[in-house]
Amino acid sequence: MRPDAVKASGPAPRLRSAAQAFVAVLAVYASVRVAVVLLLGFSAGLPLALSAETLRVWMADRGVDVGTIGLVALASVPYTVKFLWAPIVDALHIPWLSARLGRRRAWLVATQLSLMATIVWLGTRDPATAPLAVGVGALMVAFASATQDIVIDAFRVESLSVEEQAAGMAGYVAAYRVGMLASGAGVVGLTAWLEAAGWSKTAVWPIAYGVAALLVLVGLFAALFAREPRTHVPPAHNPDNALTRVLATARDAFADFLSRDAALAALAFVVLYKLCDALAGAMTAAFVLSGLGYDKASYAAIVKGLGLAALLIGGFAGGAVARALSLTTALWLGAILQMLSNLAFVWLWYQPPSAWALAVAMVLENFTGAIGTVIFVAYLSALCRSPLHTATQYALLTALASAGRTVFASGTGFVVDAIGWPAFFIATTAAALPSLALLAWLQRRGHFAPLDVERNEGK
Repeated sequence: MRPDAVKASGPAPRLRSAAQAFVAVLAVYASVRVAVVLLLGFSAGLPLALSAETLRVWMADRGVDVGTIGLVALASVPYTVKFLWAPIVDALHIPWLSARLGRRRAWLVATQLSLMATIVWLGTRDPATAPLAVGVGALMVAFASATQDIVIDAFRVESLSVEEQAAGMAGYVAAYRVGMLASGAGVVGLTAWLEAAGWSKTAVWPIAYGVAALLVLVGLFAALFAREPRTHVPPAHNPDNALTRVLATARDAFADFLSRDAALAALAFVVLYKLCDALAGAMTAAFVLSGLGYDKASYAAIVKGLGLAALLIGGFAGGAVARALSLTTALWLGAILQMLSNLAFVWLWYQPPSAWALAVAMVLENFTGAIGTVIFVAYLSALCRSPLHTATQYALLTALASAGRTVFASGTGFVVDAIGWPAFFIATTAAALPSLALLAWLQRRGHFAPLDVERNEGK
């Protein structure tokens, strides 16, 4: 063998290759399209607290009874059933705006303008004197927000290349959390500061909600700055009949998905993939506060503070993993990490109460959960390949994925009472096994191969 051949196969070229791969992973985050999705994530995260947790704080601050405050939870219904009107987003155009901005960007601008208007309307109601109007306002904000989610998801899937999907979702999740923080702790903190400056309780909340409405301009700027996704959309069904067009779009979206090979198995996999995470997450607060006896200050600082940081870092790590590995390998890695991280709670149960033990468990749970989430969303995005049905299909898939958080997780408290905390978290770990079995079956059937082919072609 020639000396130069030996040299070329040595460690230096391998280090250069690894460095180039690492730079390529980071470079995807510098994409303008990814940056646009990140800004849209901030806009998407803003309204959630305004119609939920922040609104409950406002109502309590104004002396509203707890029964009425509890009814605010009903305002979140639009997030759960948003797939019902997602076909409208796929089928109809926005008058005047669509001709100038394109279909997806027109919907983005329309929903963000309506979101700003509904936030201002809600903020100018008084929970003490008009609780019904506040409830209606919260429902309006949630509806506009859920519609914005439908549009942003469709825009993200269609505008990002296959290799940018995971990075875009990582940035989206991080910005979404920042938006939630701004409309949660940020809005409440602003009201406290205004009160300390001499403003009345009646005056501070409309001002704070008005500021939150202005923050939606971040997403509006992103929508106006972005480019319309380059997707060819054939003429709509029955252009003179909007209702028929919407119904036909819904029918075609579901028929298109169900006609694929192993469609029902893929839907079951969507429901089960994050189930172990959802079951454990439903009881995290009760476990830390009631089960282990940590105080609320430790919970806020470690679970919400350090946990949020781990979640954000894990999201970006998940984006890098999803880009570097094949989709199948990434899904296996995410599933195993999610499953094993639940055992950290079993370990925590047997540790003496301490900040470091709680921090270790929370960092592991949030970091691995975020990796799994980003990889999973990259898979969901890959499933929605038709620009005719992106909004409808993605809304349906995310609704199914949320079933673990809503239906299955609702009985976790009774399970804890029956078997105790350590056995409960072992059971949540075992809840990942059906998804692993489905993952193996789908892999053998070749379900992921076309998705990986498209991914490799996008690189």
